[in-house]
Amino acid sequence: MQTRLGIAVAALSASLVCGPQAFAQDASTLKKDMVGQWELSTTERSKTCVVTLKGDSTPQGLKLELEPGCAKALPFTKDITAWNVKGLDIVRLQDATGQPVIDFTEVESGIFEGLRQNEGIYILQSLAAARSLAKSMDQMIGDWAMVRGNGRPVCGLTLTNTEATADNFQVFLKPRCDPAVEAFKPAMWRLERGELLLMSGSGEVWRFEADDNAQWRLVPDSADPLIMLRQ
Repeated sequence: MQTRLGIAVAALSASLVCGPQAFAQDASTLKKDMVGQWELSTTERSKTCVVTLKGDSTPQGLKLELEPGCAKALPFTKDITAWNVKGLDIVRLQDATGQPVIDFTEVESGIFEGLRQNEGIYILQSLAAARSLAKSMDQMIGDWAMVRGNGRPVCGLTLTNTEATADNFQVFLKPRCDPAVEAFKPAMWRLERGELLLMSGSGEVWRFEADDNAQWRLVPDSADPLIMLRQ
């Protein structure tokens, strides 16, 4: 039986022998997969821009189109003139000289993240997926109840679509909440990578994962779970 070290050495040797070809194949596949309409946005979609990536070559890279409102929503996009795949898996939006305006890497299936220094993280995802997320956020707006696992009521709260900060929305507690919830006093909410985040004014965060469309459970789980139910 091969040892783990032997397997690793064999895999490394294989990659050195056929690595360039494998890299080219993977980069070529990624280029084909990226052709289409994408949404470029801040992490919570408070500012968005539709980018159409094309397969046609230009002297600067591959063609793209930005919707007219992009420069106003995301000022750095005014410098983007083309796109390309660099290395094995970097999707680059670049300027007229070929320099990166922002580089993206895939963090989840179909979701890419890019960092701009002194600005923050931006998301690139298919336009269809982004619109599906927007619909999900709309479905979250309204009244919710917090209960314990045994069904005991803890608090009522309302999620709104009123912007509190650039990426977060206001939440309001109803009267007569459990002291623990009163002490936490959530002021904002948002959806992030499939989780519902409640945030206090002091920066404390409670994270909830969906059991189904109408029920979210505080994580990490506990023997006496806290659950949010749609009202």
